Amino acid sequence: MKTLLQYNWQVRDDWFTWCEDVPEEELLKKRVGGVGSILYTLFHIVEVERSWIHFLKTQQDPGEPPFEDYASLEKVKALSNQYHTEIEPFIMSWTNEMESRTIKVTNSEGQSATFRHGEIMRHVIAHEIHHVGQLSVWARELGREPVTANLIFRGLFE
Repeated sequence: MKTLLQYNWQVRDDWFTWCEDVPEEELLKKRVGGVGSILYTLFHIVEVERSWIHFLKTQQDPGEPPFEDYASLEKVKALSNQYHTEIEPFIMSWTNEMESRTIKVTNSEGQSATFRHGEIMRHVIAHEIHHVGQLSVWARELGREPVTANLIFRGLFE
């Protein structure tokens, strides 16, 4: 679990670096598929991770800040770093016992369900990987090589 989150963080940082050579208008351009733009997708990834992990820690929804307040590469990177600092201690203290803890979640339509913490953590991991795939498609549409999704050469198992 920890390794895959660390993988996601490395890949996210690689995408931030990749974006540095892309004009801001391309980062903000509405695209087909996904959640909208390249920059909004990165914001969304960061926000969903923080939101779920904050919920696991506190059982409270922190609410999503408006994207308009973070609509630049530098601001999304700073938000990612801020949230990373907030959630990393929880991630690094993860234990096998936390896997089966349950939490009740109510969606925006008022429907409730109970989930295990391990299930939510795996959702967070898969969510980012899913959106990184969309970023890769958009990178190719821009005629650029996407960030590698290779887990092997990232030094995560040393």
